[in-house]
Amino acid sequence: MTFEAPAAFLLQVNLWEMVQHNGLMGTVVEAILICFSVFSWTVIFSKWQTFRGARKANSRFLRAFRKASGMEAVMMASEQFRPSPLVAVFDFGYEEIERQVKARGKLTNRTALERTLQLGVSEELAKLERNMSWLATTASVSPFIGLFGTVMGIIRAFQDLGQMGSTSLRTVGPGISLALIATAMGLFAAIPAAIFYNIFGHRIREIGARMDDFSLEFLNLAERSFGE
Repeated sequence: MTFEAPAAFLLQVNLWEMVQHNGLMGTVVEAILICFSVFSWTVIFSKWQTFRGARKANSRFLRAFRKASGMEAVMMASEQFRPSPLVAVFDFGYEEIERQVKARGKLTNRTALERTLQLGVSEELAKLERNMSWLATTASVSPFIGLFGTVMGIIRAFQDLGQMGSTSLRTVGPGISLALIATAMGLFAAIPAAIFYNIFGHRIREIGARMDDFSLEFLNLAERSFGE
Protein backbone atom coordinates (compact mmCIF):
# COMPACT_ATOMS: atom_id res chain seq x y z
CA MET A 1 0.00 0.00 0.00
CA THR A 2 1.34 3.45 -0.89
CA PHE A 3 0.47 6.77 0.68
CA GLU A 4 0.71 10.13 -1.03
CA ALA A 5 2.69 12.73 0.89
CA PRO A 6 0.75 15.87 1.85
CA ALA A 7 1.23 18.79 -0.52
CA ALA A 8 2.53 21.05 2.26
CA PHE A 9 5.21 18.51 3.20
CA LEU A 10 6.29 18.14 -0.42
CA LEU A 11 6.48 21.92 -0.77
CA GLN A 12 8.72 22.17 2.30
CA VAL A 13 10.96 19.42 0.97
CA ASN A 14 11.20 21.08 -2.45
CA LEU A 15 12.01 24.47 -0.93
CA TRP A 16 14.70 22.91 1.25
CA GLU A 17 16.16 21.15 -1.78
CA MET A 18 16.17 24.42 -3.68
CA VAL A 19 18.08 26.14 -0.88
CA GLN A 20 20.60 23.29 -0.78
CA HIS A 21 21.14 23.33 -4.54
CA ASN A 22 21.29 27.12 -4.83
CA GLY A 23 23.80 27.58 -2.06
CA LEU A 24 24.15 30.66 0.10
CA MET A 25 24.67 33.10 -2.79
CA GLY A 26 21.62 31.93 -4.73
CA THR A 27 19.46 32.06 -1.62
CA VAL A 28 20.62 35.59 -0.81
CA VAL A 29 19.90 36.75 -4.38
CA GLU A 30 16.40 35.31 -4.32
CA ALA A 31 15.73 36.83 -0.89
CA ILE A 32 16.81 40.25 -2.22
CA LEU A 33 14.50 39.88 -5.23
CA ILE A 34 11.59 38.91 -2.98
CA CYS A 35 12.20 42.05 -0.88
CA PHE A 36 12.31 44.20 -4.02
CA SER A 37 9.07 42.68 -5.27
CA VAL A 38 7.19 42.96 -1.95
CA PHE A 39 8.19 46.58 -1.38
CA SER A 40 7.40 47.48 -5.00
CA TRP A 41 3.90 46.05 -4.75
CA THR A 42 3.43 47.93 -1.47
CA VAL A 43 4.37 51.17 -3.24
CA ILE A 44 2.12 50.31 -6.19
CA PHE A 45 -0.99 49.72 -4.05
CA SER A 46 -0.28 52.82 -1.95
CA LYS A 47 0.22 55.04 -5.00
CA TRP A 48 -2.85 53.62 -6.71
CA GLN A 49 -5.03 54.61 -3.76
CA THR A 50 -3.37 58.02 -3.53
CA PHE A 51 -3.93 58.88 -7.18
CA ARG A 52 -7.48 57.57 -7.18
CA GLY A 53 -8.35 59.66 -4.12
CA ALA A 54 -6.56 62.73 -5.52
CA ARG A 55 -8.41 62.57 -8.83
CA LYS A 56 -11.83 62.40 -7.17
CA ALA A 57 -11.04 65.11 -4.64
CA ASN A 58 -9.58 67.39 -7.34
CA SER A 59 -12.73 67.17 -9.44
CA ARG A 60 -14.99 67.89 -6.49
CA PHE A 61 -12.88 70.77 -5.18
CA LEU A 62 -12.56 72.35 -8.62
CA ARG A 63 -16.35 72.35 -9.03
CA ALA A 64 -16.74 73.96 -5.59
CA PHE A 65 -14.03 76.52 -6.38
CA ARG A 66 -15.64 77.59 -9.64
CA LYS A 67 -19.07 77.96 -8.03
CA ALA A 68 -17.81 79.91 -5.00
CA SER A 69 -18.46 83.63 -4.74
CA GLY A 70 -15.10 84.47 -3.18
CA MET A 71 -11.95 83.24 -1.46
CA GLU A 72 -13.55 83.00 1.97
CA ALA A 73 -16.25 80.70 0.66
CA VAL A 74 -13.63 78.47 -0.97
CA MET A 75 -11.60 78.41 2.23
CA MET A 76 -14.56 77.20 4.27
CA ALA A 77 -15.44 74.53 1.71
CA SER A 78 -11.87 73.31 1.22
CA GLU A 79 -11.72 71.33 4.47
CA GLN A 80 -13.85 68.53 3.04
CA PHE A 81 -11.52 68.08 0.04
CA ARG A 82 -8.22 67.63 1.91
CA PRO A 83 -6.89 64.67 -0.19
CA SER A 84 -6.86 67.00 -3.17
CA PRO A 85 -3.47 68.44 -4.21
CA LEU A 86 -5.38 71.49 -5.45
CA VAL A 87 -6.42 72.26 -1.87
CA ALA A 88 -2.77 72.36 -0.79
CA VAL A 89 -1.98 74.79 -3.64
CA PHE A 90 -4.99 76.88 -2.63
CA ASP A 91 -3.73 77.02 0.97
CA PHE A 92 -0.35 78.33 -0.18
CA GLY A 93 -2.00 81.05 -2.24
CA TYR A 94 -4.57 82.00 0.37
CA GLU A 95 -1.92 82.44 3.05
CA GLU A 96 0.04 84.80 0.76
CA ILE A 97 -3.12 86.79 0.05
CA GLU A 98 -3.82 87.07 3.76
CA ARG A 99 -0.31 88.43 4.38
CA GLN A 100 -0.64 91.06 1.66
CA VAL A 101 -4.19 92.09 2.57
CA LYS A 102 -3.29 92.30 6.26
CA ALA A 103 -0.35 94.58 5.47
CA ARG A 104 -1.93 96.91 2.90
CA GLY A 105 -5.61 96.00 2.66
CA LYS A 106 -5.40 94.65 -0.88
CA LEU A 107 -3.43 92.41 -3.22
CA THR A 108 -0.32 94.39 -4.10
CA ASN A 109 2.28 91.88 -5.35
CA ARG A 110 1.01 89.48 -8.01
CA THR A 111 4.53 88.16 -8.64
CA ALA A 112 4.94 87.06 -5.02
CA LEU A 113 1.58 85.29 -5.21
CA GLU A 114 2.62 83.51 -8.41
CA ARG A 115 5.86 82.32 -6.78
CA THR A 116 3.96 81.09 -3.72
CA LEU A 117 1.54 79.13 -5.87
CA GLN A 118 4.46 77.59 -7.75
CA LEU A 119 6.03 76.55 -4.46
CA GLY A 120 2.76 74.85 -3.55
CA VAL A 121 2.70 73.02 -6.87
CA SER A 122 6.31 71.90 -6.44
CA GLU A 123 5.67 70.63 -2.93
CA GLU A 124 2.66 68.60 -4.00
CA LEU A 125 4.55 67.12 -6.94
CA ALA A 126 7.36 66.10 -4.58
CA LYS A 127 4.82 64.29 -2.40
CA LEU A 128 3.32 62.49 -5.39
CA GLU A 129 6.77 61.46 -6.64
CA ARG A 130 7.81 60.00 -3.28
CA ASN A 131 8.96 56.35 -3.62
CA MET A 132 8.71 56.53 -7.42
CA SER A 133 12.49 56.16 -7.53
CA TRP A 134 12.07 52.76 -5.86
CA LEU A 135 9.91 51.55 -8.74
CA ALA A 136 12.46 52.83 -11.24
CA THR A 137 15.29 51.12 -9.35
CA THR A 138 13.38 47.85 -9.16
CA ALA A 139 12.57 47.94 -12.86
CA SER A 140 16.17 48.58 -13.90
CA VAL A 141 18.14 46.57 -11.32
CA SER A 142 16.07 43.45 -10.62
CA PRO A 143 16.72 41.72 -13.98
CA PHE A 144 20.47 42.11 -13.49
CA ILE A 145 20.29 40.78 -9.93
CA GLY A 146 18.31 37.81 -11.22
CA LEU A 147 20.82 37.27 -14.03
CA PHE A 148 23.66 37.38 -11.53
CA GLY A 149 21.92 34.72 -9.44
CA THR A 150 21.41 32.58 -12.56
CA VAL A 151 25.06 32.86 -13.58
CA MET A 152 26.24 31.92 -10.10
CA GLY A 153 23.81 28.99 -10.05
CA ILE A 154 25.02 27.71 -13.42
CA ILE A 155 28.63 27.98 -12.28
CA ARG A 156 27.74 26.01 -9.18
CA ALA A 157 25.92 23.39 -11.28
CA PHE A 158 28.96 22.87 -13.52
CA GLN A 159 31.25 22.68 -10.52
CA ASP A 160 29.06 19.93 -9.10
CA LEU A 161 29.11 18.25 -12.50
CA GLY A 162 32.92 18.25 -12.51
CA GLN A 163 33.09 16.83 -9.00
CA MET A 164 30.72 14.02 -9.91
CA GLY A 165 32.67 13.22 -13.06
CA SER A 166 29.46 12.82 -15.05
CA THR A 167 28.46 14.49 -18.32
CA SER A 168 24.80 13.54 -18.15
CA LEU A 169 22.24 16.29 -18.66
CA ARG A 170 20.17 14.62 -15.97
CA THR A 171 22.93 15.43 -13.52
CA VAL A 172 23.35 19.11 -14.38
CA GLY A 173 19.74 19.85 -15.43
CA PRO A 174 18.18 20.34 -11.97
CA GLY A 175 20.91 22.77 -10.94
CA ILE A 176 20.52 24.85 -14.10
CA SER A 177 16.73 24.88 -13.82
CA LEU A 178 16.97 26.11 -10.24
CA ALA A 179 19.47 28.76 -11.32
CA LEU A 180 17.04 30.06 -13.95
CA ILE A 181 14.47 30.70 -11.23
CA ALA A 182 16.52 33.75 -10.22
CA THR A 183 16.09 35.28 -13.67
CA ALA A 184 12.35 34.61 -13.56
CA MET A 185 12.11 36.22 -10.12
CA GLY A 186 14.03 39.24 -11.36
CA LEU A 187 11.62 39.68 -14.26
CA PHE A 188 8.63 39.13 -11.95
CA ALA A 189 9.85 42.03 -9.80
CA ALA A 190 10.90 44.30 -12.68
CA ILE A 191 7.98 44.09 -15.10
CA PRO A 192 5.19 45.35 -12.78
CA ALA A 193 7.51 48.04 -11.42
CA ALA A 194 8.25 49.30 -14.94
CA ILE A 195 4.58 49.24 -15.98
CA PHE A 196 3.29 51.12 -12.95
CA TYR A 197 6.22 53.55 -12.98
CA ASN A 198 5.10 54.68 -16.43
CA ILE A 199 1.42 54.74 -15.45
CA PHE A 200 2.04 56.75 -12.30
CA GLY A 201 4.45 59.06 -14.10
CA HIS A 202 1.67 59.95 -16.53
CA ARG A 203 -0.73 60.53 -13.62
CA ILE A 204 1.78 62.84 -11.91
CA ARG A 205 2.27 64.90 -15.08
CA GLU A 206 -1.50 65.10 -15.48
CA ILE A 207 -2.01 66.31 -11.90
CA GLY A 208 0.89 68.76 -12.30
CA ALA A 209 -0.75 70.28 -15.38
CA ARG A 210 -4.04 70.49 -13.50
CA MET A 211 -2.34 72.34 -10.62
CA ASP A 212 -0.72 74.80 -13.03
CA ASP A 213 -4.10 75.52 -14.61
CA PHE A 214 -5.66 75.92 -11.17
CA SER A 215 -2.98 78.44 -10.24
CA LEU A 216 -4.13 80.64 -13.13
CA GLU A 217 -7.76 80.37 -12.01
CA PHE A 218 -6.69 81.21 -8.45
CA LEU A 219 -4.87 84.34 -9.66
CA ASN A 220 -7.95 85.48 -11.57
CA LEU A 221 -10.19 85.04 -8.52
CA ALA A 222 -7.65 86.75 -6.28
CA GLU A 223 -7.48 89.81 -8.54
CA ARG A 224 -11.26 90.02 -8.72
CA SER A 225 -11.62 89.71 -4.95
CA PHE A 226 -8.65 91.68 -3.65
CA GLY A 227 -7.25 93.67 -6.56
CA GLU A 228 -7.37 97.38 -6.95
